[in-house]
Amino acid sequence: MKLKSIYVSALVLLLASCGGTEKGNNDSGDSTSTVSGTINIDGSSTVYPITAGMAEIFGEENPDVKVLVGQSGTGGGFSKFASGESHINDASRPIKESEAADCKAKGIDFKELMVAYDGLSVVVNPKNTWVDKLSMEELKKIWTNGPEKAKTWADVRAGWPKEEIKLYGPGTASGTYDYFVEEVLGKDATPRPDFNSSENDRMLVKGVADDKNSLGYFGF
Repeated sequence: MKLKSIYVSALVLLLASCGGTEKGNNDSGDSTSTVSGTINIDGSSTVYPITAGMAEIFGEENPDVKVLVGQSGTGGGFSKFASGESHINDASRPIKESEAADCKAKGIDFKELMVAYDGLSVVVNPKNTWVDKLSMEELKKIWTNGPEKAKTWADVRAGWPKEEIKLYGPGTASGTYDYFVEEVLGKDATPRPDFNSSENDRMLVKGVADDKNSLGYFGF
């Protein structure tokens, strides 16, 4: 596929405050983990690969700890985090005031840690021979809901085929979705609802790869 990175956003981990881990010493003087239990992690699909890798390494060093990592999207993850269902929330945007208030109401203190930056990429199918680049105005025309929205490629630019654009993107609970809407469409814009959504980036990639007239975006 053709990848076109247009923006960079911060990826963060939100950790619920908890007691410190205990360490013991073996005969050789090395520090040995004595922790056990379950750690529930959920949230952004963009942060998921990082967290999954961290969980694997942590599990090797702490075999008595079960680490469960989900990817329900930033917003969905914050909902679980604020209700005490998860200990760590992956996020591709800062926590909202309303979400922080929900945490406070449940007595959940948290610490925010930035772990990476990701590029937001707009992609088209490799068989798409006409799109060499897209301007911000053209992206707005494609993704903003209203009478002027582009339904076919010909609506985007003269000379392009009159074929319906099939759109793929993160679900509305995704931090990537929030970031795209705010930075590309504008805070006051109304995003179009008629697109194929998924919190799983692999499903978005497959959707674009299977359709010549498709266009999608996700963290890369």
